[in-house]
Amino acid sequence: MFQILVIDDDISIQTLLKRMLEKQGYQVVAASNGEEGIAQAIAYHPALVICDWIMPGLNGLEVCKRMKTDPNLSTTFFIFLTSLDSIADRVKGLDAGADDFISKPIEKNELKARVRAGLRLHQLSQDLHTQKLLLETELAEAAEYMRSLLPLPATEPFSINSRFLPSRQLGGDCFDYYWLDSDYLAIYLLDTAGHGLKAALPSISVLNLLRSRALKGLNYYQPSDVLKALNQTFQMNYQNDKYFTIWYGVYNRVNRQLIYASAGHPPAILVSGTSPKKTAIQLLRTPGMPVGMFPEAKYVDAYCNIEKSSSLYIFSDGAYEITKLDGTLWSLDAFIQILVSLQHTIDRQLDQVLNYLIALNSKEAFDDDLSILQINFD
Repeated sequence: MFQILVIDDDISIQTLLKRMLEKQGYQVVAASNGEEGIAQAIAYHPALVICDWIMPGLNGLEVCKRMKTDPNLSTTFFIFLTSLDSIADRVKGLDAGADDFISKPIEKNELKARVRAGLRLHQLSQDLHTQKLLLETELAEAAEYMRSLLPLPATEPFSINSRFLPSRQLGGDCFDYYWLDSDYLAIYLLDTAGHGLKAALPSISVLNLLRSRALKGLNYYQPSDVLKALNQTFQMNYQNDKYFTIWYGVYNRVNRQLIYASAGHPPAILVSGTSPKKTAIQLLRTPGMPVGMFPEAKYVDAYCNIEKSSSLYIFSDGAYEITKLDGTLWSLDAFIQILVSLQHTIDRQLDQVLNYLIALNSKEAFDDDLSILQINFD
């Protein structure tokens, strides 16, 4: 049964409204002033409030504003009871958060109709709020599932760390690393176009497909073959018009050689050297269109020898396409310099990079998903 709160300093009107509403089967709580009305609203959480506009102390406008700014009362349908009928007064009431008005003197049929309409709208708001909470819960579960799929940090035979910061609850970035055998490590990072659930689902599909090696007959040691197979499997027409960029590499720890291929993805950055004066930087990228754009896309491999004291960084473009506080866009070159400066710190902690990017960003959240993989080979 719906509960209605009546707030009016005129006891006769309060009594009249209470009697009329109770005859219609509603539970009615009454208050004689604004402060008491707010206390009753907090205590009972009524579905609908009928409040006098002009009252001593806290008037109706102030009551309405306070209730509508309370998250627990914001969906309560609020009706002003007033003899003021100018457009200017109605605008004031609407600006305060009022949902409807009943004019004095009170007409019984009008009261019934407006209360019924208000309660229907309140119920609709409650239903939508419930659906929103369910959706948020499901998204949180999906985000937790996606995070659970990402690999844990590694320390042996060398250090592998990562950071993942989606722009929303669910992101389109995904990465993984795993041993194809005791000597060969596969590493990749992909970035699906867009954000949210539609971007996350293809990323999860790719991760599960590669991790389980479900593409039979594929040479997972040959990056260009892997990208070609993914491109054949994830064409836009069949994947909700979603394409993705990816960097995929295979490292042979015996001969310290890295073979890699990329598909429209930012270059991986290889930083080598034991001192700032002896630092070498290599941008590792091969030509190739994003996966899913064109069935006939070609992919090629490149090779790189890994020197002693080297670190490899693979990342999404969200790591450097950041709008700064002055409104300008940060750059890949500036991001590379941050990675280089990290090379000569004692622990090379990725959190230093992430904290710098968070401070650099001009907004509360990043515009794009942000992922970074770091492999310290020695």
